[in-house]
Amino acid sequence: MATNTFIALDKVTVGTATPSITFSSINSGYTDLVIVVDATNSAGAGSNGWGTRLRFNGDTASNYSWTIVNGNGTSASSARNSNVTSALIGWSNGGTTPSTHIVHVMNYSNATTYKTTIGRSSNAPERVAGLVNLWRSTAAVTSITIFDEGGYNWQTGSTFSLYGIKAQVQPGTAKATGGTITYDNFGRVIHTFTASGTFTPTEAITGVEYLVIAGGGGAADAGGGGAGGYRSSASGERSGGGASAETTLTLASGAAQTVTVGAGGNGGFGTNPTNGSNSVFGSITSTGGGAGRYANPNSTGNSGGSGGGGSAVSSNGTGGVGTTGQGYAGGGAIYVASYAGGGGGGGAGAIGGTMNAATPGNGGIGVSSSITGTATTRAGGGGGGNAGNTGQSTGGTGGGGSGEVGNNNNAVAGTANTGGGGGGGYNNAGKAGGSGIVIVRYQG
Repeated sequence: MATNTFIALDKVTVGTATPSITFSSINSGYTDLVIVVDATNSAGAGSNGWGTRLRFNGDTASNYSWTIVNGNGTSASSARNSNVTSALIGWSNGGTTPSTHIVHVMNYSNATTYKTTIGRSSNAPERVAGLVNLWRSTAAVTSITIFDEGGYNWQTGSTFSLYGIKAQVQPGTAKATGGTITYDNFGRVIHTFTASGTFTPTEAITGVEYLVIAGGGGAADAGGGGAGGYRSSASGERSGGGASAETTLTLASGAAQTVTVGAGGNGGFGTNPTNGSNSVFGSITSTGGGAGRYANPNSTGNSGGSGGGGSAVSSNGTGGVGTTGQGYAGGGAIYVASYAGGGGGGGAGAIGGTMNAATPGNGGIGVSSSITGTATTRAGGGGGGNAGNTGQSTGGTGGGGSGEVGNNNNAVAGTANTGGGGGGGYNNAGKAGGSGIVIVRYQG
């Protein structure tokens, strides 16, 4: 079960004495706020009794009421006040011994009720106190100012911290079968497929989000493999090739959706490698990544979800074309005498790099998604191979493999379940692309 969590929103440590501090532009996405003050004022040692005061949204009208109960271990007292211009959250200390106040601001972001605080305070060795405050305003709290009632400055080293309390969210209820099922902190259900299967709704589901990534292209003994096609309908995210997120789906109860997780393409040496295989979620198909081109004069990389890298042996090479809304083109290769190699495979997030002389093309970067609750970058292109003994290419962030340099057989395959392209070889075979993945999310 999810639990309430304190999230640190802001912290101010006084560097130069100041009469007040303000937390502004407070995020409204939490249920409550907690303020922690550990501070001294400039009144001087032994000058206790001044109030630590608080105002919401800069409101100086007589809209506040407070009640306090004090104790010092031998006696107790209480007091209250109403129609005052600020809330009371504790007693201040002068000198070097700080007073500490912890204030809970309840239901701060609603715009229909008055705001209540409850807290406790200690200004040792004089007393401890419990306090409640009411701010008679229905406005959402967007800023909080804390100051000393006596007009004294907060001294250097005083700290003021603001926390948000995250709403408690019950785990979502699965409304379908298939894949590995997990839950996030927002009541959503996630089905992850790392191998082919079937997604079957057990009731009607609206707003179904998906991330469908195809297998990455294999690399040649030159051009790097292109990343698998990247299609997403996750809220606030994007698809490959710079496209916006697609439209979510509505699925009927019992309407089984075929899920195919595309395999990565094979690497090659002296012959063309293969494209990655398509990944499918029902009506959604992502195209397999284009294979890199091997070292011969016919040097254009294959087209695919993202295009494969071209090669340059006796003429310039051209990167393969990516699929609109899924990925970018592969990198080209510029022919320079005595050098040969390949461009980087395209990624879901960028074009593959161009090979130029002894510098091979890097793989294009992938795209990050938080559909599982954790930001993860996938669908990076593979780096191109290189004839020189320096300048090894890098695979694109998101599972793309690095290319071979010289005759070291150190190219790297695309990472499984990322759709990353394989790294290009040179005197050895290029590497295979990584398999794809399908992830489905909906509100439980």
